[in-house]
Amino acid sequence: MRNLETIKNRWEGNSLAKWYLARNPVRVAINFIVIYLSRYLPFLSFKRFLYRLLGAKIGKNVSFGLGVTLDIFFIDLVEIGDNTVIGYNSTILCHEFLVPELRKGKVVIGKNVMIGANSTILAGVTIGDNASVSAMSLVNRDVSDGECVQGVPIRSVQ
Repeated sequence: MRNLETIKNRWEGNSLAKWYLARNPVRVAINFIVIYLSRYLPFLSFKRFLYRLLGAKIGKNVSFGLGVTLDIFFIDLVEIGDNTVIGYNSTILCHEFLVPELRKGKVVIGKNVMIGANSTILAGVTIGDNASVSAMSLVNRDVSDGECVQGVPIRSVQ
C-alpha cells in the first residue's frame, strides 16, 4: 500500500490550478532547471551531487540513466540507496495533483535495486533492497526486498 499524505483543496477547482500554494514557485523553478539539466548530463557523480543539493537522499554509486526525471515539486521526498540503477527515461513522482486534493508521499528505493527503462514510480512507494523492476513498468505499490516485478500495474514475476 502506498503511504500518502492528502491535502484537501481550500478553493474551487482542481488542485493543480493553484500548485504554487503547495510549493514555493522559486523552489519549483530551481528544481525544474537543475532536474532537466541533469536529465542530459553524462556525469553520474555530478548528477548525484546536484540532486543532493536539491534535498534528495542519494546513496553511493547510484546511476541515473539518460532522461531520468525526479519529482520537481518534492525532490526532497526521494531517497535512493547505494548501488541502485535507475534506467533510461524513468520517472520518480512524489506527488499527485487530483481534482479535489493533492497527495504527496516519500519514495524510498533500497540498495542494489534495478529500475528498468521507461518505468514510472508513483508517490508513496517503497522498493526494497535487491529488488528489480522490469522496463516500462508502473510501480503503484510497495515492492518487497528481492522481489522482481513487471507490468502496468506491476505484478510479481517468479
